[in-house]
Amino acid sequence: MAIMSARLLKHEVCVDDLKKAGAKVIDVQGIMFHVSFKINEQEIAFIYHLNPNNTFLLERVKPYFVQIGTYNKEENIVNAIKIDIEQFKNAMRSSNFNNFIKVDTHISQLVRIFEDLYLYYNINNNQIEELDKNINNLLNEIKEMMKTSDRVFYKKEPDVLKSNIKFKDK
Repeated sequence: MAIMSARLLKHEVCVDDLKKAGAKVIDVQGIMFHVSFKINEQEIAFIYHLNPNNTFLLERVKPYFVQIGTYNKEENIVNAIKIDIEQFKNAMRSSNFNNFIKVDTHISQLVRIFEDLYLYYNINNNQIEELDKNINNLLNEIKEMMKTSDRVFYKKEPDVLKSNIKFKDK
């Protein structure tokens, strides 16, 4: 019980830190937390929850969905959220920001659309291979954009985008 109490106290300090940074934090029965920011009329929202293995899963749910990571400590969640907010504030300076959000939203929707495709239809192997080839071409296009574009955020390295990135096969 003392360990859980210490953890809850530590978590409250982290929640206070998020609130000081401008977040609205909603506690859902002490195991799930919704954290949202309003920046220039743009809502940026996160959900994190405690996993059975005593780690936290952090996801950004607005303006589009992306799983950010799994963390052992509450402080790491706070840091990840703060950096994400800082990155969004920086990205919002771009005249292309709304287009980036639109494309990212489409990519997120595409994952669900593809899932419906294979859950509801019998797709042949040639079609799947062609689709996978097109997705690999898209990855190569993204890598080329990275090479030919100016970097604008240096506080941390990208989480997944590297010049040698490839899709992982399970």
